[in-house]
Amino acid sequence: MDGTPELMSISAFARRVGLAPSALRFYDDCRVLPPARVDAVTGYRSYSTAQQARAALLRALREAGLALPDVVTVLDGPADGAREVLERHRTAVRENGRAADAAIRAVLDTLPAGTDRTEFTLGGAELASAARQVAPAAGRDPVHPVLGCVLVEFEEDEVRFVATDRYRLSLRTLRPTAVSGPPGRVLIEAGALVALGAWAARASEVVLSAGPAGSPLSVRHPGGAREVAVTEGSYPAYRDVLAALDAPAHRVVVGRTALLAALEACPDAAAVPVELGHDRLLVAGNALPAVREESDPVRLAFDPAVLAAALEAGVGPDALLEVSGAALPVLVRSADQGSFTTLVMPVALPAA
Repeated sequence: MDGTPELMSISAFARRVGLAPSALRFYDDCRVLPPARVDAVTGYRSYSTAQQARAALLRALREAGLALPDVVTVLDGPADGAREVLERHRTAVRENGRAADAAIRAVLDTLPAGTDRTEFTLGGAELASAARQVAPAAGRDPVHPVLGCVLVEFEEDEVRFVATDRYRLSLRTLRPTAVSGPPGRVLIEAGALVALGAWAARASEVVLSAGPAGSPLSVRHPGGAREVAVTEGSYPAYRDVLAALDAPAHRVVVGRTALLAALEACPDAAAVPVELGHDRLLVAGNALPAVREESDPVRLAFDPAVLAAALEAGVGPDALLEVSGAALPVLVRSADQGSFTTLVMPVALPAA
């Protein structure tokens, strides 16, 4: 071994890193990824194994849509500059995606209703569980009847159940075992969905069939069939809410039943103060053991009934709270079920 790095031809290196030879020549011309050696006589380019990581990162950045000057900043600039470029690009991608989605939905709304139906198959127990978990977050204000419904969205690889009363938002995602037909959405009154779940719970599989706008949702399993009325209306743009969430600044894992008991000990309180500390959670002054690395205190408050309902809908012994700020939605996740998430709005801290 003489320490000479292993060299590869441009075609071999291209196969290894997933870039076309023409792209490698282009990146050489731009001095973004010059070869390790160029034969002075033939002009053949050779690359070393040490260049693979840079080539892989270059390919990933270009596939993400970054312009070449921004790629160079990420590859060769300081970390702060790279972070700024990536965050700016991510924001632009999200905004463009929301704008494209809104434009497509607007055009779809102008088209005549199709006659095709969409069928998707779910486990009966999963359907019942999703209905029980999200329905409590549905609204009860007769002024906004659409909020009394659960939004059911179905796509090629997932079915989403969403409910919100504007103070909290619950989302459960299921993976269908089979889907045929175009994507779509239906609004089902929360109580009707819970009743449907109870009826379907014992079936290993349930087939749901959605037709043109306004037609009922047909549901069948080996034990029988039902039709569930759907509600017309425009549901809040919950995807925009989720996309606009900041990355959590604080996380804490706490026993779900212990936190529920602490909230139930304050039945008449309009707002219960909660403080995140190092490996503890203070609820109205009562210390609960928790898992949190940071020691700086974070104080916020919740309507105990709203937070308790979010916790009751979860499963498993632990709950994960992700906090971005005292006035921003708090993510309450079931530590044992990543497909279920609830957003809970904090309230003003009670006067000292």
